[in-house]
Amino acid sequence: MTAYLLLGLVVVATVGGLVWRARGGKLREQPAGEVLTPSDIGAELGARATLVQFSTAFCQPCRATRVLLDEVTRVVDGVAHVEIDAESHLDLVRRLDIMRTPTVFVLDSGGRIVRRASGAPRKSEVLAALAEAM
Repeated sequence: MTAYLLLGLVVVATVGGLVWRARGGKLREQPAGEVLTPSDIGAELGARATLVQFSTAFCQPCRATRVLLDEVTRVVDGVAHVEIDAESHLDLVRRLDIMRTPTVFVLDSGGRIVRRASGAPRKSEVLAALAEAM
């Protein structure tokens, strides 16, 4: 009986881990939009779109995400990248229901959240989300 219970727990944990991993970093569409203003993010919005990244000091994937998003902003004109320290902006973290870092938001030129990723996104997905936002 105990062996079956342990086997069941291993199966549930494995399936849960695979689902969590598969969803991590996916840029999901956001329902009718929350809007972030320059005063919310502490920086001006990009002319065409803005990438907002919530990070923490000891988050290793946050560093890789920062590099990726900086690279994208160098390639795509009119796009700004703003990194926000989640620990210093807990009111905004709560308002946006951020549960892990990095969390990345793609904003259109008016600051409306178009896409959101919890975890490190892939470059191709960021570029596709920007094309949609612009």
